Amino acid sequence: MNRIFGTTAKKPKASLADAIASTDNRIATIEVKIRKLDAELGRYKEQMSKLRNGPGKEAVQRRAIGVLKQKRMYETQMQTLQQQTFNMESAAMTTENLRNTMATVDAMKSANQEMQKQYGKIDIDKIDSIHADMEDMIDQANEIQESLGRSYGVPEEIDEADLEAELDALQDMEEEETPSYLQDIHATPDFIDEAPIEDRRNTNPEAVKTALSGS
Repeated sequence: MNRIFGTTAKKPKASLADAIASTDNRIATIEVKIRKLDAELGRYKEQMSKLRNGPGKEAVQRRAIGVLKQKRMYETQMQTLQQQTFNMESAAMTTENLRNTMATVDAMKSANQEMQKQYGKIDIDKIDSIHADMEDMIDQANEIQESLGRSYGVPEEIDEADLEAELDALQDMEEEETPSYLQDIHATPDFIDEAPIEDRRNTNPEAVKTALSGS
């Protein structure tokens, strides 16, 4: 039946973006026409500046007025199309914002459902019990460390003055046991009466010759 009578396929509805593009093309076409009219008006203006008042100048003036009316008509049409484009772009922007908002809401709903599922698996009482057990184990470990580090046979309170007195006594005993000649290694021993004889290697040779000749 379709082959006999023929059918026309349904055209897809124009989208908002297609409508904006079509309107922009119409605006561009009108702008080209306005530029041509501006060029024509420029020529008429030049001709009128060279002509004297009379029928010739009036004829050129009438043609210039007709071109100017046509230009005003195109300018009004272009302003209308520009306003339409602005309205469509605003609608497209609003639609896009709503689409993004809906996508955000859907994502938040999905995240909320997932969070509810995860939190439903968590038992707060069990977490508190585990936390309490960990605290008890830590306290026990600290007690064990303190017990292992405890000193045996050492009084808990020791007087520092007694320790200093004991240290001074030990130093006095060390000085009494050390011989006097070892206390100062640079001091001269008491059993030496005379000064040491200088080494003959350090004696002046001239003095030696004089001593030999005198003998």
